[in-house]
Amino acid sequence: MNDLAPLLTPEGRALLDEVRGTAPADELAVATRLRRDHPAPLVSAALAQARLRQRAVAKFGTEDAHRMFFTPHGVEQSTRASVAAYRAARLTELGVTSVADLCCGIGGDAIALARAGIRVLAVDRDPATAATARANADALGLAGLIEVREADVTEVDTSGHDAVFVDPARRGGRGRIFDPEAYSPPLSWAVAAARTARVAALKIAPGVPHEAVPADAEAEWISDHGDVKEAVLWFGTEPGAVRATLLPGPRALRGAGLPDPPVRPLGRYLYEPDGAVIRAHLVADVAAELDGGLLDATIAYVTADTLRPTPYATAYEITDQLPFNVKKLKALLRERGVGVLTVKKRGSAVEPEELRRKVKPQGPNAATVFLTRVAGAPTMLIGTPAAV
Repeated sequence: MNDLAPLLTPEGRALLDEVRGTAPADELAVATRLRRDHPAPLVSAALAQARLRQRAVAKFGTEDAHRMFFTPHGVEQSTRASVAAYRAARLTELGVTSVADLCCGIGGDAIALARAGIRVLAVDRDPATAATARANADALGLAGLIEVREADVTEVDTSGHDAVFVDPARRGGRGRIFDPEAYSPPLSWAVAAARTARVAALKIAPGVPHEAVPADAEAEWISDHGDVKEAVLWFGTEPGAVRATLLPGPRALRGAGLPDPPVRPLGRYLYEPDGAVIRAHLVADVAAELDGGLLDATIAYVTADTLRPTPYATAYEITDQLPFNVKKLKALLRERGVGVLTVKKRGSAVEPEELRRKVKPQGPNAATVFLTRVAGAPTMLIGTPAAV
C-alpha cells in the first residue's frame, strides 16, 4: 500500500497506535480481529508500517520511529539520526541557513537539518518516497522548515540555498552499487551540483576508492559506536583534507599525510583502529600517536610496547603468539579455561564461527583471538581488552 493517505486519517492513526509493538507471531490474530471493524487493506498497511517502525528504532530512536512513516527502502537507506545530526551541526557551524537536500528519501537528513534551524528544500522523484518525507516533516512538527518537492533532482534550481546535500541512491535491483558512476544520480553529476553552491556535502559509500575523491573536496569517513556508516565529500571547506570522525563525540582525526608505518615485531599491546580510521587511510596517524608500528605491511593492526589512551583504536594486551594451528589453540584455551571467545580477523580466510565450532571453548574465562598475519605468516594472537 504505497498511498499513505489512509494511514494519515484519524482511523489510520488510531490503528497505528493499536498495532504498535505487535509481535510477528501475533500479527495474524491481530489482523483477523481488526478486519471486523476496519478495511482489510488499511489493517494490512498499519501492520506493515508497525513492522517498519520497529526496524527504524535502531536508526531513529523509539520516540521518533513510532511517530514517523517509512518505506522498506527508506528504512534501509536512511541516515542514522546521530550521523545526520552531526552533519547538520557541522553545516550550522559553516554558517549555512538553507539547504537543498537532493535525493531526500524519507527525510531523515531533512529532519536533522530542520531541527538545527536550517530551512530545507527536500527533493525526491519517487512519489511514495516524497509523500513519506512530507508526512514525516508534519509528524515531527517541522513542516514549517521543510518543503518537500516531488521532482527529478537534476532539474531543480538550487541557487537560492546556501548549501547542497546530495545522497545518491546506491542500491539497484541487484543490491549495492559499487561504481560511483552507477549511482542515481551519478557521482560526477553530484560533484558538479556541489560545485555550484558555497558549501556542499555528498554522502557516498564508505568503500569509495580514494582516487575517486575530487582534488577540491574534503573526504570524511564517519563511524557510530565503531560501525562505519558513510563517507562524505565536502566542498567549500578544506580541499584535499582527509578526516575520520567517530561518534558519539564527535572525535575527529585529521590526516597529516604521514608515510606508511614501519613493520615491527609484536609488542605487548595490539591496537585495532576504528573502521573510519582504516577507511580514511589514517592508520599511520594512529600508529604515530601510539609510537607503534604494523605487524604486517598489509594489515591494519598496530602494535606497541606501551598502553596509551586513544579514542581512535581499541587496545588489547597480548598474552600469546602462535603460528596458525587449530589444535594448539584449542589446547591453550582449554588450559586457560576460556569459555567466552571473541574471534577477530584481518588477512585470514578462516571464518570466526567456523573456528569457534572447532575449538569448542568451555570455561569461566574470556579471551580474544586475532587471526592475522605477522610479517606475512598466518598467526594467532591471544589477548584481552586492555584497561586504559
